[in-house]
Amino acid sequence: MSKFSQPSVDSTVALIMTQNGRAETKVVSTPRKPSKGGWNAAIFIIFVEAALRFAYYGLAGNLITYLTNDLHQSTSTAIKNINTWVGVSAIFPIFGAIVADSLLGRFKTILLSSTIYFIGMVLLTLSVSVIPTHYREAVFFIALYILAVGEGGHKPSVQTFAADQFDEGEPEEKAAKSSFFNWWYLGIVVGASSAILVVIYIQVTKFLNYFKDNIGWTAGIGILTGALGVALFIFLIGIKRYRKQAPVGSPFTMVAQVFVAATRKRRVGQTRQGWGICCEAGGTDIEGQPRKRTLAATNQFRFLDKATIIDDLDASSKTRNPWRLCSLNQVEEVKLVLRLLPIWLSCLMFTVVIVQTHTLFIKQGSTMTRSIGPNFQVPPASFQSLVGLTILFTVPFYERVFIPAARKITGHSSGITMLQRIGVGLFLSIVEMVVAALVEAKRVSIAREHGLMDIPKATIPMSVWWILPQYMISGISDVFTVVGLQELFYDQMPESMRSMGAAAYISVTGLGSFFNTAIITVVQAITARSSGILLGNNLNRAHVDYFYWILAALSALNFCVYLWVAHGFVYKKVEGEKPQEGRELAFAEHLDAKT
Repeated sequence: MSKFSQPSVDSTVALIMTQNGRAETKVVSTPRKPSKGGWNAAIFIIFVEAALRFAYYGLAGNLITYLTNDLHQSTSTAIKNINTWVGVSAIFPIFGAIVADSLLGRFKTILLSSTIYFIGMVLLTLSVSVIPTHYREAVFFIALYILAVGEGGHKPSVQTFAADQFDEGEPEEKAAKSSFFNWWYLGIVVGASSAILVVIYIQVTKFLNYFKDNIGWTAGIGILTGALGVALFIFLIGIKRYRKQAPVGSPFTMVAQVFVAATRKRRVGQTRQGWGICCEAGGTDIEGQPRKRTLAATNQFRFLDKATIIDDLDASSKTRNPWRLCSLNQVEEVKLVLRLLPIWLSCLMFTVVIVQTHTLFIKQGSTMTRSIGPNFQVPPASFQSLVGLTILFTVPFYERVFIPAARKITGHSSGITMLQRIGVGLFLSIVEMVVAALVEAKRVSIAREHGLMDIPKATIPMSVWWILPQYMISGISDVFTVVGLQELFYDQMPESMRSMGAAAYISVTGLGSFFNTAIITVVQAITARSSGILLGNNLNRAHVDYFYWILAALSALNFCVYLWVAHGFVYKKVEGEKPQEGRELAFAEHLDAKT
């Protein structure tokens, strides 16, 4: 064996009792902790994700302007095209997760999808500059859907891959992983907020005739492309630092096998045949090594336990048929997925509230006084950056102040549990809608006092800063619920399905948008029979405040459902580990001792 193939070791002195009762000292070699992974690896991955968010929001935030002004599409056609593109972009992560978990692994999927995304951005830059006019629209949309493919592979893999850099078996790294999700989300917010500000700056310079239209778009998309290229290069620099997880096969096959096996043995009693149950774990862990963590048996969804019973046919067979007999670990992994589904459903209303920050909040602000100084009007869309700015201040406060204070009360290493964190954000979303409704009622009352009710384009003599609180509450609720969901769907998903867990989290936002559309349709259909259609074109008579109250009521009902679901939720249990409460309390005391 060459010196390069030998594992690095640390030497420790141990006291050994010999057979004759004499005590002797002996030097014992213990493996040194691997240098891969940890923050030294995760920071490189955060860079590439922040840059991709910068590119995505820099394009999506102003896409309708290009389609209507430069490609001369009607507003309705442009909105339809944007919705289709966003919808396809939300579907592809499901396929990307399957590729990452079952075929390529997360690292290769990130590398391939980021390269595809970069190619799409280059083609997009060419389409707004050197491509002839009569081919420009076709090339532009081809580039858009290349981006959708890149998004599909990148989104579900990159966050999961970054979290994989922290070893769950080490208490300090497990706590660092919880902290990682906060800083990860902060990186996304920085990328998105920076993109919004850059796009707005380019729009202002175009307005001042500093740039011609085509040069402005070339410069804008070129900046986004350049930033993504630099981030991809930085990602490759850290290639030797990463912990990589090998693909483990299709996660859907694993789930289907459990249901099929349990159905086949639905009439088999656990003790009638007396053969026992199948307990082999199987599977691989990080770096393709055999899995060392075996899930403990739980009492939920006990009908699936039938899949582990060894009957006469299984006992007489020389090989195990995975469609008849599943391991205890495999069954418990399927239970993890089933336990997460109610949490996923109970967070749809939260995403409905998020949608308002990009739509009705902007409409509110567009009717209010937005002057700063004698010559500058704040663009209504720029107020979305208030959410990002709030998050920039909230995340460090959460990390440095809230967690240590909560840890002393709860004994939990993260201050509060993941489900508690999500619940706080859901409650704040109710408060957000109540505040928005009160501000809107105030705006309408001022419009009525000044006789502006039937002049929808008139500026209401009310400062736009009145809507600041609802944007700030939105940012704070994001820090709790969005980051909590990301951590929950990573931590509680089976290790072989963590990319799919990220895809599931991403899909919540997309389905929430469709759910929002359904609510508006139902509300308009009901109100059309009485005094008029709610959310009409004239915002002063559209009763947007009523709509906010409806969302607040639905969010409150949803919150009650969430509390019920969360109360019965069982966290992942691993064989050989202490109960979660004792483990968290011991580690919290360790952290307090260090600080």
